[in-house]
Amino acid sequence: MKIVSAADAVRLVHDGDTIVIGGSGGGHAVPESLIAALEHRYLEDATPKAVTIVHPVGLGDEDRQGVSRLAHEGLLKRVVTGSLVDSPSVEDMARKNLIEAYTLPQGALSQLMREMAAGRPGLITHTGLHTYADPRVGGGKQTRSTNEDLVDIIAIGGREWMFYKPFHIDVCFLRGTTADEDGNVTMEQEAIFGEMMSMAQATRRAGGVVVVQVKRLARRQTLPPKQVKIPGILVDLVVVDPTQVQSYLTPYSPAFAGELRVPLSELTPLPFGPRKVIARRAALELFPAAICNIGSGISTGLPVVAAEEDILDGIVLTNEQGLIGGAPAMGVEAGAATNYMAMIDQPYQFDFYDGGGLDLAFLSFAEADEHGNVNVSRFGDRIIGFGGFVNISQNAKKVVFSATFTAGGFEIAWPDGRTKILREGRNRKFVKRVQQVSYNAGYGQQKGQTVLYVTERAVFRRTHDGLELVEVAPGIDLERDVFAHMDFRPKVGTPLKEMDPRLFRPERMSLSMDLAARSPQPRSARLELIDAGTGTSSARSRR
Repeated sequence: MKIVSAADAVRLVHDGDTIVIGGSGGGHAVPESLIAALEHRYLEDATPKAVTIVHPVGLGDEDRQGVSRLAHEGLLKRVVTGSLVDSPSVEDMARKNLIEAYTLPQGALSQLMREMAAGRPGLITHTGLHTYADPRVGGGKQTRSTNEDLVDIIAIGGREWMFYKPFHIDVCFLRGTTADEDGNVTMEQEAIFGEMMSMAQATRRAGGVVVVQVKRLARRQTLPPKQVKIPGILVDLVVVDPTQVQSYLTPYSPAFAGELRVPLSELTPLPFGPRKVIARRAALELFPAAICNIGSGISTGLPVVAAEEDILDGIVLTNEQGLIGGAPAMGVEAGAATNYMAMIDQPYQFDFYDGGGLDLAFLSFAEADEHGNVNVSRFGDRIIGFGGFVNISQNAKKVVFSATFTAGGFEIAWPDGRTKILREGRNRKFVKRVQQVSYNAGYGQQKGQTVLYVTERAVFRRTHDGLELVEVAPGIDLERDVFAHMDFRPKVGTPLKEMDPRLFRPERMSLSMDLAARSPQPRSARLELIDAGTGTSSARSRR
């Protein structure tokens, strides 16, 4: 292992190389100094050219940091990622067909790193079937110039499976907190672990170069062995940046690092408005000890509502980056969490999701159609991508999709708890046919999922033949405020219920009482035999 400058490290990148980059979203464990040095080298020397970058999670601050730094014509040839929303400059290049852009499920890309590390043929999974990742539908291709098929359909045991193909890695950019003189790397100040180990192993197997950016150095044999996340045997170069920050917005949060738990009073409540109303209605689906995923967008308001209602410790919220428990962060900080009980590597979190471990998934949507299909990956001229959406939505037992009923200039109020539309949005969310299928409702129905679509004025559920309106807000006129702003006419449930009136008033809802009144769902039929009074199995006690 050698300690070098970022400028020297990026000189190992050649024309046409493939670079794998670790990290998540808004700067969490993102090797920003290495990315910046690569941009600087290109601007100075016009090299390297035609580089491919692969990063399972979108990387950036939704502005100029992260992989947006690499959005220079000639530098990038191809990007393969879960999401482009964090890097608008790269998205713009994709929109103009200046680069090849693939958006594939975040979990599939994360798990593929582990498969490549082991030398297996690729990733075989059901995740992505019948969505835009399916090669029969689009194969994750988002630009006209994308000609190579990165995904195939194969048959094993009489079933169809998605086969995500492996690829060669030339260079890997990773990040940790501390490196010792032998290259062992710990991540004690990082907000996520990601798939750093798998990326390093996959790169080493391919004969590539592993470069790790850290904040500080330690003497050899002084790091706690159990804290080492990237062993020195996998590390070629270490770049030290003492100015390294935890995320783009937060220099360092001990709560994000898991160093301490903060009082829930430090979580700022959502202001009363449509986002809070929607998060509250979604929260009505919770039950004690429910294991949930909180997606991005409007759904990230649910942890704040849970904290305000004092039910956060009665449920288990997770995010795909590997955080279990606590309150997942919102906005650009999404991917981190506070007060979590465990942090695991991202591929293992997706193993749990893909295996059906989630009781509830709370996800946002951009479009929903008459069949219940959902689009989050591409709408209008925006190229967003899936993120972890596909792994989560296809495999959770129950899915709650959330959005405002319309978008673009939408304004609403609830004087005295009655709904008043002040200005309707320009853009419809409920369309005849979604632009891209990010969630296939028919496939979900085959798997026995329960699906709700929650807005600030109406709630729908997926039935065997499409969407059914089951709840409306008080004061809503169905024809004027609902049907007039949909491209199709849904069925109407009998009876049509009114949404809980507590949703539409600023004061707390007392959700803790609702949660206490519900029964937890057993994880195994065997657990139903446990005698709560004696702690022994009822079956055994009868012997």
